[in-house]
Amino acid sequence: MWCHRLPHLQRQLWHLLKGGIVCQNFQQPNFKSLFSLTIHRHHTASKSLNCVWQQHEDHFELQYANTVMRFDYVWLRDHCRSASCYNSKTHQRSLDTASVDLCIKPKTIRLDETTLFFTWPDGHVTRYDLDWLVKNSYEGQKQKVIQPRILWNAEVYQQAQVPSVDFQSFLETKEGLKMFLQNFLLYGIAFVENVPPTQEHTEKLAERISLIRETIYGRMWYFTSDFSRGDTAYTKLALDRHTDTTYFQEPCGIQVFHCLKHEGTGGRTLLVDGFYAAEQVLQKAPEEFELLSKVPLKHEYIENVGECHNHMIGVGPVLNIYPWNKELYLIRYNNYDRAVINTAPYDVVHRWYTAHRTLTVELRRPENELWVKLKPGRVLFIDNWRILHGRESFTGYRQLCGCYLTRDDVLNTARLLGLQA
Repeated sequence: MWCHRLPHLQRQLWHLLKGGIVCQNFQQPNFKSLFSLTIHRHHTASKSLNCVWQQHEDHFELQYANTVMRFDYVWLRDHCRSASCYNSKTHQRSLDTASVDLCIKPKTIRLDETTLFFTWPDGHVTRYDLDWLVKNSYEGQKQKVIQPRILWNAEVYQQAQVPSVDFQSFLETKEGLKMFLQNFLLYGIAFVENVPPTQEHTEKLAERISLIRETIYGRMWYFTSDFSRGDTAYTKLALDRHTDTTYFQEPCGIQVFHCLKHEGTGGRTLLVDGFYAAEQVLQKAPEEFELLSKVPLKHEYIENVGECHNHMIGVGPVLNIYPWNKELYLIRYNNYDRAVINTAPYDVVHRWYTAHRTLTVELRRPENELWVKLKPGRVLFIDNWRILHGRESFTGYRQLCGCYLTRDDVLNTARLLGLQA
């Protein structure tokens, strides 16, 4: 049977050699490899673009910009950006995905300059720019970091001399706001100075970058050590490093702290980059990092104090990563609020305790601890999905106010200012 295909294969080989395929790591085919081709498979190349594509029975393969990409045919039809399939004004899909034949294949494929044209069985034509395909392919996303960060211990952060932003500059200029957000995205913490020490001015500051997230603690919270809520934070006791609201299904994204008054000693705030500690675990014990990213845990908050009655439960692993590029985006670490571990079998539980201990050792290394003194006029923003905070015990009267911000709105503000977030 292959003898009937030999003239066709010879002609195909001649055209490939004549075209002079110029693609890195691409070897010109020989007869042995050509014999394995099916009649539905095609090759072409663009000499000027270093581009090679190949049509397989069940997918389309593209080699371009030093990336080998594979696309499902339904995906290629579903993501068509033609006027009938996509509303470019609203940036929303118009095509009914359920109407696409799951066995669809293009009738023809051609490359013109930097654009690929797919003609489908019903005659519809889909166009894709090569760079768009690289940017939006699975293989391209695997190489891309969603949010650039600078991981730090105390020495790294102090040597960076990250500047604070003045209150007026933050409120009145795009430059001040952008510098603040850039620092916050890179380091997970940022400061605003010269803020009038009132709850109203703190609220005005927070609303500059986000909607305030109202929770069981209210919209703006204001507390002293009067134990008015069923939480250790409302005492004078020391607090070990932790992230907040692990008992929410989606923990609060950003936390704002402003110390309005302190007549006493102690009370310094502890900050630890949880992502830096997690990176140390990944380097030293990758199997433990993986376990911490897979075992789901319950965190729980039960409160019956005065008129406050709440029972919150949040579920998720300690480390949360994007599955396609393994980028860490959230750490849930709170030994106070972790509930009974009943979501994993006993043998996994013991390995989890070992992995948790490894992470805890990294989080508690003195060189990873950044201690700061909150004072009236200096407002601290913390990325609660990344930075663990705590405090030392204190004496005297201490008054704090603050709030939680919705993470989506903070990132939205950053993107509108041209930052990668």
